[in-house]
Amino acid sequence: MAASGLSRAAAAASTAVKPIFSRDMNEAKRRVRELYRAWYREVPNAVNLFQLDISVKQGRDKVREMFLKNAHITDPRVVDLLVIKGKMELEETIQVWKQRTHIMRFFHETEAPRPKDFLSKFYVGHDP
Repeated sequence: MAASGLSRAAAAASTAVKPIFSRDMNEAKRRVRELYRAWYREVPNAVNLFQLDISVKQGRDKVREMFLKNAHITDPRVVDLLVIKGKMELEETIQVWKQRTHIMRFFHETEAPRPKDFLSKFYVGHDP
């Protein structure tokens, strides 16, 4: 008897998970679109304010790339956490709590990774 009650309680606990902000995936997608629009509008200001060596188009392309990197996520709670992190990054950028190097780090992720094994390093010409 106790085991069946325990299993019912575990099943009920696993199905009823409290959402962070969004009740369903449609609401989470709406929040993502709002964040994307805010970033899209902020890119020209950030390029001018931080005197970045990129164009506005390159900045907007990078924003799109960062959003598309997480397009496969279907859990609304995970989407909400990513939206919260994105809003924090946006606020830090708007309030100029970041420095130029912090923003330029996003653009170094696009570069090809350095080879790790010996033969790849040899073919490219890097020291082992």
